[in-house]
Amino acid sequence: MRSQYEYLMVLGVCVLITLPLEWMGRGVYRRGPDLARAIAPVLLVLAVWDVVAIVRGHWSFHPEATTGVLLGGLLPIEEVLFFVVIPLCAVLTYEAVRGHSKRWLRDG
Repeated sequence: MRSQYEYLMVLGVCVLITLPLEWMGRGVYRRGPDLARAIAPVLLVLAVWDVVAIVRGHWSFHPEATTGVLLGGLLPIEEVLFFVVIPLCAVLTYEAVRGHSKRWLRDG
C-alpha cells in the first residue's frame, strides 16, 4: 500500500543525501539567484510538458500516491517539487565534483 506522502519523502531524502555536497562545492545554496536561473528553465519546460500531457490524457497521477494538492487544479505539488529538487541535487553534485577536481588537479 502506498502512502500519499511517499513521493514527498523520496524528494526529501534526495535533498538530505546531497545536502553535505554544499560544503564540498562552491556553496550552491548561498548563490540563490544563480541557482534560480539554473532551475527555472527546467521547471518551466517540464511543468508545461506535464500539463500538456495531462490535458491530452497521456499522463496522470494516481490519487493515492500524491497529497492531492494541485497547482492550477491539474499538476500535483510533488511533481513541481520534483522539477526543483532533482536539478538542485544535480547542481550540488556537479559543483562538488567540480570543486574537488580543481583541488585534485592543483594538488596532484
